[in-house]
Amino acid sequence: MLVLLAGIFVVHIATVIMLFVSTIANVWMVSSSNLGTISTGLWLLCNRTCTQLSVKSGDETSLKVVQAFMILSIIFSVVALILFIIQLFTLEKGKRFYMTGAVMLVCWMCILIAVSIYTARFTGKTQYVTNPHHGYCFILAWICFCFSFIIGILYLVLRKK
Repeated sequence: MLVLLAGIFVVHIATVIMLFVSTIANVWMVSSSNLGTISTGLWLLCNRTCTQLSVKSGDETSLKVVQAFMILSIIFSVVALILFIIQLFTLEKGKRFYMTGAVMLVCWMCILIAVSIYTARFTGKTQYVTNPHHGYCFILAWICFCFSFIIGILYLVLRKK
């Protein structure tokens, strides 16, 4: 049981780190142009130098929603990690980690909303570029989506023995 708890804890920490990286780094979409490789993220557009990401006025709200939900997912993931540590030492034997699982599933829902909106609104919408494809941050966000769901379900069914 201790090995299972340690494994879940390690995967949870890895999920938090990957969420930080995917939100902060600017490699959600990568493409080529006559100026070289261009990468865009949630905050900046980077070519040789990074500049503020400019989007159409209709897509500005969508970008802010994606940014907000990615930040919320980080917050909920960290709160779930803290709750897990607190419940690990305060729960009686045989109790389940309901609160930790519920908060982690809220994190999962935030990631789902953010990545789905980004996929629907910003995939392949760049102009004057060739060969646009998803960068590693976008892929990390989907990996965090899977991990947070698995961890949330494991917390809900896990008993402290």
